[in-house]
Amino acid sequence: MIKVGVVGGTGYTGVELLRLLVNHPDVELHVITSRAEAGRPVADLFPNLRGFTSLEFSMPDDAGLEQCELVFFATPNGIAMTMVPRLLEAGVRVIDLAADFRLGSAEDWEQWYGMPHACPEYLEQAVYGLTEVNREAVAAARLVANPGCYPTAVQLGMLPLLEAGVIDAGHIVADAKSGVSGAGRKAVTGTLLCEASENFKAYGVDGHRHLPEIRQGLERVTGQPVGLTFVPHLTPMIRGIHATLYARLTGKAADLQDIFEARYRDEAFVDVLPAGSHPETRSVRGANHCRIAVHRPQQADTVVVLSVIDNLVKGAAGQAIQNMNVMFAFPEQAGLTGAALLP
Repeated sequence: MIKVGVVGGTGYTGVELLRLLVNHPDVELHVITSRAEAGRPVADLFPNLRGFTSLEFSMPDDAGLEQCELVFFATPNGIAMTMVPRLLEAGVRVIDLAADFRLGSAEDWEQWYGMPHACPEYLEQAVYGLTEVNREAVAAARLVANPGCYPTAVQLGMLPLLEAGVIDAGHIVADAKSGVSGAGRKAVTGTLLCEASENFKAYGVDGHRHLPEIRQGLERVTGQPVGLTFVPHLTPMIRGIHATLYARLTGKAADLQDIFEARYRDEAFVDVLPAGSHPETRSVRGANHCRIAVHRPQQADTVVVLSVIDNLVKGAAGQAIQNMNVMFAFPEQAGLTGAALLP
């Protein structure tokens, strides 16, 4: 049993993290912080947690986070980097669900996030927490940078092909769609019901913040620059990401289905569907799974990969708990065995 703290427990990622943690057999929730809601019972804000926790939100400065063995940050970008150094110095391990430690370069961080990095010396120490790629490093990590939602869906879909060397790494297209919860729990006109419902649109075409993160992950596999076009879209649903990925085959003879099945055979949270399948976002709603199908239309030289996740679970809170399980030598599926929600 470990003592866990959550900083920033009032957003959609935060409440999803709490929903999963309160049922984890090896976790004692010690503190949940929020400056805006300090003193308010957590179950008052999130009635789904009534009967599961009696904690009140605390001010982060007075919460006793140093008494925890692990602290999750479910905060906006730019917050964790101001608090992580003192926690690490106190011997607390950290998983950051925001983007503060995902990019290896402080210059890239400032370019894409519009602010200088508060502790660039910790970027090299941070382990990128795509568990299926960095499991051994995650196990020994003091600081884990939890991947973003789009980067999780795209990387899990493309990595087997890049590792096998059967596609042109210079020309990859990621066409991805996300539910509205990916925009966060804040009042913004574009995500209001009357604006987002009955509507479908692309955004961030000239450059989305997740682009350098995806490119960085793919280049760690290839060891060379990757040509990536990434276009995200907003869909009128609450949860889910569907990434349709395109690449050109290099001419090597390869059974694409076998490549994916072999790569993920021992991965509990990546499900390679039978040939010809079309994964649906509803099949992973509320679950920590990525479901993947690989196609070669008309047996031509283009491969199409379909990758679906729940952006709040495998794309955020569930993956963070998967990383926690690896860090503390718990069974990797602990607290994450629930089936997806249907309808």
